Amino acid sequence: MESLQGLFSSTGKIPLSVIFKDARNVLKKDELGIEIAKIAIPATLTLAADPIASLIDTAFIGHIGPVELAAVGVAIAIFNQISKITIFPLVSITTSFVAEEDTVGRFSNKSQENENLENDITVNMEMELESELEMESLMKNDSASQSLSISSSCKKLTKLEGRRRHIHSASSALIIGSVLGLAQTLFLIVTARPILSYMGVNSDSQMLKPAEQYLMVRSLGAPAVLLSLAMQGIFRGLKDTKVPLYATVVGDALNIVLDSVCIFILQMGVTGAAIAHVISQYVISLVLLWKLMGQVNLLPLSMKHLKLERFLKSGFLLLIRVIAVTFCVTLAASLAARHGATSMAAFQVCLQIWLASSLLADGLAVAGQAILASAFAEEDYSKATATASRVLQLGLVLGFILLAMLAAVLQFASQLFTKDVEVLKLISVGIPFVALTQPLNALAFVFDGINNGASDFAYSAYSMVAVAIVTIACLFMLSSSDGFIGLWIALSIYMSLRALAGFLRIGTGTGPWKFLQPY
Repeated sequence: MESLQGLFSSTGKIPLSVIFKDARNVLKKDELGIEIAKIAIPATLTLAADPIASLIDTAFIGHIGPVELAAVGVAIAIFNQISKITIFPLVSITTSFVAEEDTVGRFSNKSQENENLENDITVNMEMELESELEMESLMKNDSASQSLSISSSCKKLTKLEGRRRHIHSASSALIIGSVLGLAQTLFLIVTARPILSYMGVNSDSQMLKPAEQYLMVRSLGAPAVLLSLAMQGIFRGLKDTKVPLYATVVGDALNIVLDSVCIFILQMGVTGAAIAHVISQYVISLVLLWKLMGQVNLLPLSMKHLKLERFLKSGFLLLIRVIAVTFCVTLAASLAARHGATSMAAFQVCLQIWLASSLLADGLAVAGQAILASAFAEEDYSKATATASRVLQLGLVLGFILLAMLAAVLQFASQLFTKDVEVLKLISVGIPFVALTQPLNALAFVFDGINNGASDFAYSAYSMVAVAIVTIACLFMLSSSDGFIGLWIALSIYMSLRALAGFLRIGTGTGPWKFLQPY
């Protein structure tokens, strides 16, 4: 409970101003700005690639028939919800741990090289004192020797950096990802029909057979999905988001090609669509593994180096957080459905736009997490402060840009989703909430990356549980009293509280941010 109690226990000057530090440089193309951009832009494109491929995938399946489209929609929802519970903790923990370990490893290697260089210089100086009669000659030799020593050390360092690194967190992530993937496959195969029944696809439904076929085949790709995402976390920790982007684009392009072949040429229906998706996921995993093996030695020195207990402890904390987040959004959708099909349709359109816009902020969160994890590992608190300030400021700028864009186009673009007058009327009611909450959303998502970068997993979990408790109460009360509008007021409160929790942690200088307290 220290994480929560620390919120209000700090004394003295509150360092809230750190969030607005050097705000005039928010768009400056300095070293930090370029580093953030190099990580955030490819990460954002990677995050956007999958939804785009899913839309194309859905379009292909839609040509099979409406029953198949509905069946696959239910199956994908089940697969994604089960995957989400394990994916977020695995990727977030892997990114932070790999960044920390890689930074410490590089620092140790450079320290060793510097020590060797100092030893070489010391030896040369001792040789210089052997004879005063040969002073001039020895000084020349000493100078040449030092130059040769420095040159040799630089070559050693270059060679060292070119070698594959031992990053035990990478091995741990792959082991845990493999186990979770296999467990998910077995779970879905055994429980496919009961879960579909729980989702409303009964034994007499036309959707049961295609939904079960798709879910069973799609579940075979779970190990590849978990492994590929674990490796994405590793690459993020190495501050390399270009390789995951390349692998994702290759896999998604292959999925589109295989969809057309399996569905239309081979006439395999929804089973063909599932096979295409599974193959593409394994291709993504193989591409990532091939590139990763060139940089990291994935064979651990021993089991004790894996430190699996650290992964599991932090993973459990983030699992609590994921459950709290998922429950809030799922409850909101459930309450919208209770108000009828019109309310549910309008809510779903607004919710998908609301969540989709977070992809851009997630890219900033990834950059912030990777850079902060390295900064904390080096105990470079000035860089940690500068990074947190910059990504928060960029998030705020991004939020206002999204606010302006959505406010300008949503009123007209909503007609692309439906022609129903009543649904459109409700969507128009939800648009102001979707648009106006964008700055809060961006800050909340960026704060997630900052907390994870500081390995502040306990605070992330406990604060989210507290936020969820308040949100659930607001959802029930406001939904019953104000209907559709009440739901969006409650969700606005939800994002406000998430952003506030992040502000309080840094603003009070508690937990990993204690160094912000007055000196």
